[in-house]
Amino acid sequence: MSEGTSMVMESSENGTDLSQDDTGTIVEMPEATILSQQTSVNLVPFIGQRFISQDAAYEFYCSFAKQCGFSIRRHRTRGKDGVGRGVTRRDFTCHRGGYPQMKLSDDLKMQRNRKSSRCGCRAYMRIVKRADFNVSEWRVTAFSNIHNHELLKANEVCLLPAYCTITPDDKAQICMFAKAGMSVRQMLRLMELEKGVKLGCLPFTEIDVRNLLQSFRNVNRDNDPIDLIAMCKKLKDEDPNFQYDFRLDGHNRLEHIAWTYSSSVQLYETFGDAVVFDTTHRLDSYDMLLGVWVGVDNHGMTSFFGCVLLRDENIQSFSWGLKTFRGFMKGKAPQTLLTDQNMWLKEAIAIELPETKHAFSICHIISKFSDWFSVLLGSRYDDWKSDFYWLYSLEQLEDFEEEWRGMMDKYGLHDNKHIISLYALRMFWALPFLRPYFFAGLTSMCQSETINAFIQRILSAQSQLDRFVEQVAEIVEFNDRAGSKQKMPRKLQKVCLKTGSPIESHAATVLTPYAFGKLQEELLLAPQYASFVVDEGCFEVKHHTQMDGGCKVIWILCEEQISCSCRHFEFSGILCRHVLRVLSTNNCFHIPNQYLPSRWCMNSSPSTNPPRNPMREHSEKIQLLESMTSRIIAESIETEERLDVACEQAAMVLSRIRDLPRSAQAANDIVYNCPSDLALPEVEDTDGIVQSFTMETSHEPLTSVKLKDRRPRDGIDMTRKRRHFSGSCCGQFEHDSSDCPIMGGDNLNGDALGYM
Repeated sequence: MSEGTSMVMESSENGTDLSQDDTGTIVEMPEATILSQQTSVNLVPFIGQRFISQDAAYEFYCSFAKQCGFSIRRHRTRGKDGVGRGVTRRDFTCHRGGYPQMKLSDDLKMQRNRKSSRCGCRAYMRIVKRADFNVSEWRVTAFSNIHNHELLKANEVCLLPAYCTITPDDKAQICMFAKAGMSVRQMLRLMELEKGVKLGCLPFTEIDVRNLLQSFRNVNRDNDPIDLIAMCKKLKDEDPNFQYDFRLDGHNRLEHIAWTYSSSVQLYETFGDAVVFDTTHRLDSYDMLLGVWVGVDNHGMTSFFGCVLLRDENIQSFSWGLKTFRGFMKGKAPQTLLTDQNMWLKEAIAIELPETKHAFSICHIISKFSDWFSVLLGSRYDDWKSDFYWLYSLEQLEDFEEEWRGMMDKYGLHDNKHIISLYALRMFWALPFLRPYFFAGLTSMCQSETINAFIQRILSAQSQLDRFVEQVAEIVEFNDRAGSKQKMPRKLQKVCLKTGSPIESHAATVLTPYAFGKLQEELLLAPQYASFVVDEGCFEVKHHTQMDGGCKVIWILCEEQISCSCRHFEFSGILCRHVLRVLSTNNCFHIPNQYLPSRWCMNSSPSTNPPRNPMREHSEKIQLLESMTSRIIAESIETEERLDVACEQAAMVLSRIRDLPRSAQAANDIVYNCPSDLALPEVEDTDGIVQSFTMETSHEPLTSVKLKDRRPRDGIDMTRKRRHFSGSCCGQFEHDSSDCPIMGGDNLNGDALGYM
């Protein structure tokens, strides 16, 4: 057995038990660990090490394994991509881990006994997904480097299949060399000279290149595109709402093709305000660039909008794709568009979508840092990347400019060409420049990882080109089915209230669980901030540990308009902790309707011209009516005499209301939009008590038969029941009707309700 170290740790947050194999030395996780994507390859994995994604952790461990003399493979996972929280744990193991299993053929005959390299090696690294400060990351929670086999030498490890890989850039270059008529040996020699490596030290061999070229030859590049167009025409005949367009070159060959599905057009109508256009992948077999338009719906699920295949990567090709996509979507352009750092695409967007805010994905930028700065900065690379991410997340432009100059002085990068380019394009990637625009959370690392997993499923569907459109449709349909599991009916939804705030209760009945979770995070942090009145309608809000700085909140009460200098609402559509702090300290118990965007509401659906909702138009009066009704019932059940008077007066009021005229639109709304049992989400407080809000809309008058069941029976104290009455606000926030802040604040005593 080779020498090595063993470090194993499991965090309690993971909620899993260690297996019998997971034994070793327990190491405490350091607090100040490094958020890294692909750190220096000389480092050994350590407990608490942070990565920006699964792929980043895999690349780092792969580099470490290559230096040690073995390769790795992906092993067990917890969770599932596209469902729930997705994958939350991943194990990487030595390629010789586990034992071979004998497989049976279809005719039940044993297969030939091939030798296997697996010998039960227990070397592995485990990463677990965490989310700190709204940033998703992966942490190393277990690591063991003990092998039960000999490790390979440097000249042997490069022959392992895991390291004989051809990158997409190398594939494109090999394809270009093949078109030029070069032999395989000439290709290899030229690439060795370009990369500056010794003879025979490329990460792939001559056999790998020949296999790649053979796969290209097996593709019929002349007939397959024709079959693809025929398939699109067939789908158009089956579904008139399916849309596609293509362009042929001078030799009557397919140059570009784009398509979208009817469900995608409907989704775009509602959720097409913020869009990601990913153009980082290619169909190597057909030498075509793949572009995918995606977004996020009101439940935080990935929404597919369209696909495009482009023969060339230039301004003209991208312009054609953007113009075609906009035509599919009835001329509607997105408010914001997130892409990779492609200068040709940048110019095309400026031409075709001049009114759209264009931004670069920070994930694509960070993925290049290892090649740009790891050798240049050496041991300071990880510290620099951590400082860069902190700089990227700043709120104010002035702070960004000042801290950028300080970072350049600290690391001496004034003359670096990549730094100069990044600073020149800072308005395309730095959050202080992007916060005034709505991106629906697409800039977060978590959403980027989810979208990338969806695109990877599309890439895995590559086979014959004519089948590609159908396979993409199947993937989109599967994604929609997975998303529907997150969109349960409102009466089955369960929301956990953590603050007891009326604002929280109001938002829980309007927003989707995904959007409500984002707002709840801000509500939980709001009490940590202090609010100071600077001028009439102007407040300064800062963290209780801050002496200077803070955010400026402007509140025009008469117009119900409120804004914050952090621009969090403009950026995400969710009110920030600073605004919520000002609202709560100034006795505001609900969020104004204009700050509950329809794209985050539960009634958002991919349809145009949503029906008029009178409950939203008169929400304040409805809340007041609910509060008064709750107060009446609480006071009436004290005695039988009170109960009889309440029933009599309620019947009179209901009869009087029915005599009043009703508008035709209102009648339609009542018939079609109000079910007989209007159920609001179940709410679970911090004690785990589930409260179900239900409003009966029966048109039958209130009778004493229905309410006499609420009389005290067998000496039961009804005041104790009143604490948990599930109407309006009383009972939700651990108070009864006698000390209700809403009722008391409005001076709604018994005399005020005498008209009933």
